[in-house]
Amino acid sequence: MRTDDELQQFILAHREDDVRHLALQASRYPGIDITYALTQIAGWQKMREKNPSWAHCPAIIYPPHLPLEQCSSEQTALYKKHLIQQHASATDSFADLTGGFGIDCSCISTLFQHSTYVERQETLCELATHNFQVLGLPIRVLNDTSQSFLENKNHYNWLFLDPARRDAHGGKTIAIGDCEPDVGDLEETLVSRADHVMVKLSPMLDLDLACKQLKHIAEAHIISVDNECKELLLILSKTVTTDVEHTPIHCVNIKKGEVQTFVFCKAEEQQTTYHLAQQMRHYLYEPNASILKAGAYRCLGRRYDLQKLHANSHLYTADKVVVDFPGRVFEVEATCGFGKKELKTMLTGIDQANLTIRNFPASVAELRKRLHLADGGSTYLFATTLSPQQKILVKCKHLP
Repeated sequence: MRTDDELQQFILAHREDDVRHLALQASRYPGIDITYALTQIAGWQKMREKNPSWAHCPAIIYPPHLPLEQCSSEQTALYKKHLIQQHASATDSFADLTGGFGIDCSCISTLFQHSTYVERQETLCELATHNFQVLGLPIRVLNDTSQSFLENKNHYNWLFLDPARRDAHGGKTIAIGDCEPDVGDLEETLVSRADHVMVKLSPMLDLDLACKQLKHIAEAHIISVDNECKELLLILSKTVTTDVEHTPIHCVNIKKGEVQTFVFCKAEEQQTTYHLAQQMRHYLYEPNASILKAGAYRCLGRRYDLQKLHANSHLYTADKVVVDFPGRVFEVEATCGFGKKELKTMLTGIDQANLTIRNFPASVAELRKRLHLADGGSTYLFATTLSPQQKILVKCKHLP
């Protein structure tokens, strides 16, 4: 590992600089390994936002771009830790079979007496050994593949996998069978080697398809941060046989320290009837991204006593404020159709707005151009369809 004092001083002195601009000035620093320095500066800048706890430690060494892009954020790593705490009856042993940059491993390991980091790339193992040491984490580091490691037949309380989601040409993959390692092929071995297995998958993966492919899913968690889907977590257990219709699905949105959670199963969704609104009420409700990803449309409205605007709009309305609604709540100020006079009346004095499309035959860009509106401001507009097939524009104010 590089420990040259002059190099470290250079990195600290320039870590707030624009990396591209600094690269163009490389000739000014002949005694500096500028490629290494730029990697460290870019890594710190990314971690400052994504994992501030690591960024606060000046001795952390960062890998090139891809492992940083793929690693979990501090918020999602802490959610995994909390989830394991809820389940863990024994906390003796844990192994991360796809170590990567080590964010998840470092966070989860603090729950266990013995933790092992497994990674097939030797350079990442070297980084992990150094970083875990400077963080004071007694984690064993092994340069090995998941498949080879599992051949030791040791038993663990928890195993964790975050399969690589890129193909041989660098393209992103979203199917279980296209990831490395293939959890489908390893499933029986995994559940025989651990009390519980946590698998992190792409948020783009079809959850219904995953439930059909894997035989031991105890529960699923769709994780969003600031209303952007980030991860799909599956908890596997040998004692469970996947029941697609009754598998608990946890829809989670982490926002400003608050964790919104909505739990349902497909059977509940299929058996629930919903009420359609005949008109807009005083408040508009927009579910968070995890709920929309999971498809909890009917049971969400029924559980919070809300009326759905349309079977396919996935927006709701009511005359009351639901303070714990898992999503955004808006106070409706006006609604109109798409006639020129109606639009002119409602949009007079408005030159910018936050525009959302739900079940509407135009893109945001197309409608923004038609309405001559810039993005931003304090006004929120929803272009959607009210039952039976009425196209409407809803002007509203966000309730924090």
